[in-house]
Amino acid sequence: MHVGAGFNVANVMARALNVSAHSWEYGTAAEALLELRNPELSVFGHNPFPGNHLPPVTKSVPSLQYAKQFIRTDNVTLIDGDGAVGDPASLGVSALLLGQLDGDYSAAAQRQSDFILERAPRFANGAISHREAIAELWADFVYMAPPFLAYQAVASNNQSLLREAGRQCLLQQDVLRPRSHNRTAGLWRHIIGPDDAQDLGLWATGNGWAAAGMTRVLATMLKWGPSKGWTSEQDQLKTSIVKILDGAARGAQKGTPPLFCNYLDDSTWFADVASTALIASVTYRMAVLAPDVIKVHHVAFADKLRKAVAAHVNNVTGLVAPTVDSLDWKSRTPSQEGSPEGQSFTVLMYAAYRDYQKQHKGVK
Repeated sequence: MHVGAGFNVANVMARALNVSAHSWEYGTAAEALLELRNPELSVFGHNPFPGNHLPPVTKSVPSLQYAKQFIRTDNVTLIDGDGAVGDPASLGVSALLLGQLDGDYSAAAQRQSDFILERAPRFANGAISHREAIAELWADFVYMAPPFLAYQAVASNNQSLLREAGRQCLLQQDVLRPRSHNRTAGLWRHIIGPDDAQDLGLWATGNGWAAAGMTRVLATMLKWGPSKGWTSEQDQLKTSIVKILDGAARGAQKGTPPLFCNYLDDSTWFADVASTALIASVTYRMAVLAPDVIKVHHVAFADKLRKAVAAHVNNVTGLVAPTVDSLDWKSRTPSQEGSPEGQSFTVLMYAAYRDYQKQHKGVK
């Protein structure tokens, strides 16, 4: 289904595939391509688990053709994560779908799951570390590992693993979300840990990662037969996601229509297209998944965000800019060359908006 999202999504996706160069960028691009080209195979599809199993796939699925070149089937992790626990898991859904065609990929996914659950350091409350060397929590982790663990749970018919995927989201939240009652209530800090990487700011992209990851876990719970009735776990995730959306809406923004500032608790930061696109995508996904908690004002605000993003897409080259430098998020200089993840976030927003429009029969 083609929708008038205001930009050339094919060129944005092509650039995402061309410029991605790190584990989490490959995984995010693969997810964006799946949601764009084969939405029926993603957890947001109408029936993503036929017979309560993973969906059948063919070798021609573009997302899997792309991801396959990066996944190794001879190691404990799916790709070298450069010291990160979570990032290799971003390719986990791709590995499990490829496993429908070749069991080596299913076995590799199982080893990746075991590595996360059994070998990674943990925070005092049991939250799994994003880093291999120390117990350090990152909001980014929530997009990388829990959605994969949830999908692995379906693949292996393991209800306790799906509960653990949801529980990990909440354990990460318990540490990363400050007990705030001001306008930024509900938002997460970026990194908490013992070394100089700690970042107590409310990084916009980190909040997007967390909300989008929880949304994928929620979709899995809602659409897999054995977990459809888990209203307590589902409601906890819904509440956490909406709190991020509401906190972001009250957070630092620039422009009309608005883009989020790189840090949502500091209006002196530059406007960032990447986080704006990712957070807008979450709103559209949640409007379909959980209309009980997403209100008219949420969608109206997402529409403003989408229009702001569209205004910063070069439809000839597909470039989405300016964005935060995803390798140097504390730099005060925005990247005019965009970022690989910003490209993918914009595609995720497009796909989410398209599916929202389809659900609402084109009503804007």
